[in-house]
Amino acid sequence: MAFRILLLCLIIFIIELYAFQAVKTITKVRWVLIAHLVLSLSTIIFIGYQFTKFDRSVGQTKMTMITLGLLLLVSLPKFLMSIVLLFEDLYRLFAGTSNYFSNYSKDVDFFPQRRKFVSQIALGLAAIPFASLIYGMTIGKYNYKVIKQQLYFSDLPEEFDGFTITQISDVHSGSFDNPDKINYAIDLINEQNSDMILFTGDIVNTHAKEMHPWIDVFNRIKKHEYGKFSVLGNHDYGEYVTWPSQKAKDKNFEAIKNLYGQIDFKLLLNEHTFIEKGKSKIALVGVENWGNNFKKAGDINKASANLTKDDFKILMSHDPSHWEYEVKDHDKNFHLTLSGHTHGMQFGIEIPGYFKWSLVQYVYKQWAGLYENKGRYVYVNRGFGFHAYPGRVGIMPEITVIELKKGKYTV
Repeated sequence: MAFRILLLCLIIFIIELYAFQAVKTITKVRWVLIAHLVLSLSTIIFIGYQFTKFDRSVGQTKMTMITLGLLLLVSLPKFLMSIVLLFEDLYRLFAGTSNYFSNYSKDVDFFPQRRKFVSQIALGLAAIPFASLIYGMTIGKYNYKVIKQQLYFSDLPEEFDGFTITQISDVHSGSFDNPDKINYAIDLINEQNSDMILFTGDIVNTHAKEMHPWIDVFNRIKKHEYGKFSVLGNHDYGEYVTWPSQKAKDKNFEAIKNLYGQIDFKLLLNEHTFIEKGKSKIALVGVENWGNNFKKAGDINKASANLTKDDFKILMSHDPSHWEYEVKDHDKNFHLTLSGHTHGMQFGIEIPGYFKWSLVQYVYKQWAGLYENKGRYVYVNRGFGFHAYPGRVGIMPEITVIELKKGKYTV
């Protein structure tokens, strides 16, 4: 533990040293340099102090989110500056060595001076993540996008051709701080006029009480003709805090399950129901959370008991790793799986229809949008809310609208 702390302090020192060097190369004004040092030191002390105050019995609070946001805001730009200046130092070392051995008088500086324009480039590049993170914490986290997707299935019952589903996921109500923005998002949901709405888990960060101020707001989601259904996410189990007793944890879990009913969503717990339209029906299957690296409470076999391979099935499963490890090749042929969980890491680059990238893709094969395997689909919602980092950069909060169509799928 002591070694890790020492290593962390060393890394922070090196990054801060490079950042100071960049500023010093650009300006020699004394008060600017002193202000930079004072601000940097104050920020480090504040962040360090807040981390020591973290209470595992409480979990994430508004202050921990602010602290993490501030940490990213100051560390990512400085880290980028450090990389640029590190490469400059490697060049300076190479140039100095070359000059030293090629100049017989040795009347040269071994280490050339830093070049001002390199530091200016470093500061300019650092401004990009700095501005992006500010945007993410002020505007991006509530910049809701409605994403529409048509999916074709050859065995879709005729009467469900054109059936529409709105999906939301990862609400994380304990992170909200702007009622007007949440009401705006609820209006967007209602404007879609879908046949059915599905909520794929994580109604809170940890505690049931986080949702209490928002129950009336979410009750504004209008009734959908074919129902409102939900499943649990990994955060709904209260796994990420220390509880005074198992009884307290169980009580919170029951309260969280009740929350879904309080906002008029039918919670499916390793079970299925049939959605009937005319003389046709499709099966809606809901499992508890199943994650490769998280709680495995989901039981797909129990949830689909008595269903056949020929039944048209929509599966709600919070974590997309479930699709990768158990669902996509399952004998019962789950036509469409709806997931969330990843949030797209709330940070990345996305040009709709052309390009998307996030660090989370190195952890999850399916992390945002639509994926297909042998005519079976999983759609990963980018999340309605936010968690940990109090913002979104590049990967915006999402309301998904899926239209089921009868016809052959295309790869």
